[in-house]
Amino acid sequence: MSESDKETIAILGGTGDLGTGLAIRWSKAGYKIVIGSRTLEKAQTAVAALQEISPETPAEAMENLDASGAGDIVVLTVPAEHQISTLDYVKANLTGKILIDVTVPLVPPKVGTVQLPPEGSAGKRAQEFLGEDVMVVTAYQNIAAHLLQQDVTIECDVLVCGNKKAAREKVIQLTKEAGMNGWHAGPVANSAAAEALTSILIQINRGGILSHSGIKIIGQEH
Repeated sequence: MSESDKETIAILGGTGDLGTGLAIRWSKAGYKIVIGSRTLEKAQTAVAALQEISPETPAEAMENLDASGAGDIVVLTVPAEHQISTLDYVKANLTGKILIDVTVPLVPPKVGTVQLPPEGSAGKRAQEFLGEDVMVVTAYQNIAAHLLQQDVTIECDVLVCGNKKAAREKVIQLTKEAGMNGWHAGPVANSAAAEALTSILIQINRGGILSHSGIKIIGQEH
């Protein structure tokens, strides 16, 4: 696929560090980027901030509903408490699309304690809410967000969960194009493991020996 043929990626909640970092890396790989927010003004402010960090990263600002319609692939990078309300707002525009959900169910003030939702995981909650016409894939919960914004090698691997193998494969491709290794980690219910790991990594970082801790998959190749 040539760069001119690559999809448009809409990042809802793209005003934060994680959304900004993914936008920078995917733009470099040739994807068109749309930054979505609750208001057009907030999205425009986010695009201006993005271009301060990375002037070579073009992005279009849209309100979330318009962004979700414009994106061939939609990425959700909002706080856990806004996950379902945001999805409810844009649900009609997600049919037939891959939704990459980066939600981590951290519950302040005890963000270093694993506290998964009653559904089992935020990813499973999203899939159940949206139904099978939307291909929910979870990823990037364990990546240090501001490292994505820098021209550095990220050693952390990415666990990619989703009920459709083809959708997972697409996200693994996007992960590689963003400079990281992605691994098939099974159905969306397995997102619970990656989501829980975030609190564990927070605790490791607090220990003062490491910062930006992450996971690496190792083993013997066949």
